[in-house]
Amino acid sequence: MSIRPSDTELTDVGLRLDQDGAVVVITLARPENRNAQRPSTWRTFARIGEWVASEGMQVVILQAEGPSFSAGMDRAMFTPEGVPGEPSLVSLGRTGAEKLEAFIVEAQSGFRWWREVDAVSIAAVRGHAMGAGFQLALACDLIIPHPEAVFAMRETSWGLVPDLGGTWPMVAGAGYGPALEACATGRDMTPEELQSWGLALTAQGEPESAARGLAERLLQTPPGAVSALKHLLAEAAGSPASDQWARERAWQIERITNLAKLMS
Repeated sequence: MSIRPSDTELTDVGLRLDQDGAVVVITLARPENRNAQRPSTWRTFARIGEWVASEGMQVVILQAEGPSFSAGMDRAMFTPEGVPGEPSLVSLGRTGAEKLEAFIVEAQSGFRWWREVDAVSIAAVRGHAMGAGFQLALACDLIIPHPEAVFAMRETSWGLVPDLGGTWPMVAGAGYGPALEACATGRDMTPEELQSWGLALTAQGEPESAARGLAERLLQTPPGAVSALKHLLAEAAGSPASDQWARERAWQIERITNLAKLMS
């Protein structure tokens, strides 16, 4: 059983966590620096993911304080000094490929779980979601943007590539050409553009309220059904139809078996 990070631990990395039954709300709570992320943020995300999975939560809502969702990685990480208690990218670049890979694997663990857990994850995005901030939103199952939200994959402007899982949904949704153009130029993307690619839902004036409303609707279904559907649909991408037929059978067998147990 994983342990929930303490409020002090969360505050230290600029996060807040609230629970209402089977719904967890994670808030990026460092508005003074536009909710910029650090490696400690990602490590805490990973711990939260372990706790969410162990507790059987059904919905996770990700939101942010202030005018911006997240400006991406803390820019101090690009300086030789870095941020207190964290290695800078400059110092990491001198450690060799093995240590660099270990660093990136650890960072990715804070982004992988949002789609892997049974809970449906929803990002309520207002303001700017840049670089790692955009990838964090893309890590979630669903994005509900504010009409004036702005998205961008800015890694190439720093001489880097996206490495926190964002390339997969971009190519799966937009296609290779549009994904290459948008990510290579680092240009701003609108909610309408993301919606046309299937990467976001309809923009809402109050995305946080819309996320809570969606969570309430999801909780009205019998336990386990939405989680099973989430995994079933996620496995469909890029698979032959015959494989998906087999997955539908397997998941339905599990659901009907579960229903029979509940009725006996």
